[in-house]
Amino acid sequence: MSAIKKQYKRVTTNSLIEMKRNGEKISMLTAYDYTMAKIIDNAGVDVLLVGDSASNVMAGHETTLPITLDQMIYHASSVVRASDRSLVVVDIPFGSYQSDSKEALRSAIRIMKESGAHAVKVEGGIEIENALSRIIQAGIPVMGHLGLTPQSIYQFGTYTVRAKEEAEAEKLLADAKLLEAKGCFALVLEKIPAKLAKKVAESLSIPVIGIGAGPNVDGQVLVVHDMLGMTHEFHPRFLRRYANLYDEMSNAFTQYNADVKAKDFPNEKEQY
Repeated sequence: MSAIKKQYKRVTTNSLIEMKRNGEKISMLTAYDYTMAKIIDNAGVDVLLVGDSASNVMAGHETTLPITLDQMIYHASSVVRASDRSLVVVDIPFGSYQSDSKEALRSAIRIMKESGAHAVKVEGGIEIENALSRIIQAGIPVMGHLGLTPQSIYQFGTYTVRAKEEAEAEKLLADAKLLEAKGCFALVLEKIPAKLAKKVAESLSIPVIGIGAGPNVDGQVLVVHDMLGMTHEFHPRFLRRYANLYDEMSNAFTQYNADVKAKDFPNEKEQY
């Protein structure tokens, strides 16, 4: 039986839950600027994630930790202005919600008010329960994130697959159920065994979106610079490159440079 594919003029948190119920997969990509977000939105992608991965791909940092709340709001504002259909979800950056629930709420409110975003995303399970409750009780939609949580990379010490051992897998499933019970509208699972991801998705009524979590979840997310082949040095198993823009852009820049040096650009038709 084929999945029901409803046309959504504007994707909402309820739309994602409806997609799961109807068996329709959810598409999500990261976006950090107006131009890229406009292209992704026009392509019909369901969710634009303003990820703290902007710290890596936009600013060149080794981890997601350095990016600030102000910087995330700047990126989110640009993406929101480009979105006519997609749901825009924004990562609350490291250090903006972990210390106490009041700070968490202030950070979430700033993102929603100053960027116009539709929801926020946080990493963690029972460890952030109080912060999560406070944000959701204020009426702000929250997407959870479990598995490999990049904001905790120095605690993990590696980007390897998470929850391969039984104890960690059981905790992840318990955290997933907790996030649903607290009111999260969706959950991201990053870099965990496909069998576990399938079990989590089947155990929850909210959508589960995977990155490196196999096919048996409710949707998929990738970093846009990775799937476009702009970050050519990054080769995780889960990544499918849909273009090779690194080579195409390098060739274009090289040719432009050569044309300028050779006095070939601009020519007579390219002047006033």
